[in-house]
Amino acid sequence: MSSCSELAAAAGEALAGSASQASRWLLLEVRGSWGRDAVADSGLPDLARQRLEAWAAEPGTRVLLLRRPERRSGPLALFLARSDAGGGELRRLQLERLDDLAGAELEGGDPHGPLWLVCAHGRRDPCCARLGRPLLDALAGLVPAGSLWQSSHQGGHRFAANVLVLPYGIQLGRVGPADAAAVVGRVEAGEIPVDHYRGRTFQPPEVQAAEAHLRRTLDAPGIDAIRLVEGRGDELVFETPAGRRSVRVAALPGPSRPESCGAEPAASTRFAVA
Repeated sequence: MSSCSELAAAAGEALAGSASQASRWLLLEVRGSWGRDAVADSGLPDLARQRLEAWAAEPGTRVLLLRRPERRSGPLALFLARSDAGGGELRRLQLERLDDLAGAELEGGDPHGPLWLVCAHGRRDPCCARLGRPLLDALAGLVPAGSLWQSSHQGGHRFAANVLVLPYGIQLGRVGPADAAAVVGRVEAGEIPVDHYRGRTFQPPEVQAAEAHLRRTLDAPGIDAIRLVEGRGDELVFETPAGRRSVRVAALPGPSRPESCGAEPAASTRFAVA
């Protein structure tokens, strides 16, 4: 046992509270191989790369590269997403070539159904390719073809295989091929697969952890079933199917594990919710 995903699972590192944090997304189809840093190291035209870097520098934003192996020619897909407690928004545009991104108007576009993004960025971490690609094969046919994409690094490769569902901002981890049908069925039914739940990306880690705790204790998997009302220091107040619930969250030292393959073990953070 030597991969970061195996070591993190064996150490008992919790999924809840580990989701990446972003509420606005730019998703660009870039065919071919990606470097370790997907934007900086993938041979993008300079002006396109600079626009992606400028966009990603804004607070609460994230850029991901996308690809599908069967798409070798034709216009490139470009998605813009907003994730929030109201359900969010996802729009699709297209570019004739990557150079066009520099002057593209990132407004308008056609509304698009949910995207299923599986991290398969092997040059960032081997676990993402080793575990992500079999999951992509398992998901094929379960979601519309235009809604399933490989993505660059989402964050948290030790939780591979990672799945991000936009615009909901639902991030899932440790999803295996055998889980694919159940996970898709849950999300399409308007529910969150709690056993794989890392959190909603538009929430900070302590809120992610508290929400996951309430979903489990109240058996409330509905996507909109748990809503943050207010935060007062370490106390968070949520609206739930059982009425308002107040919880306290404490960040504590978690188990030691490597953050990525080949890295030295490092302490993690766990969240105690009461």
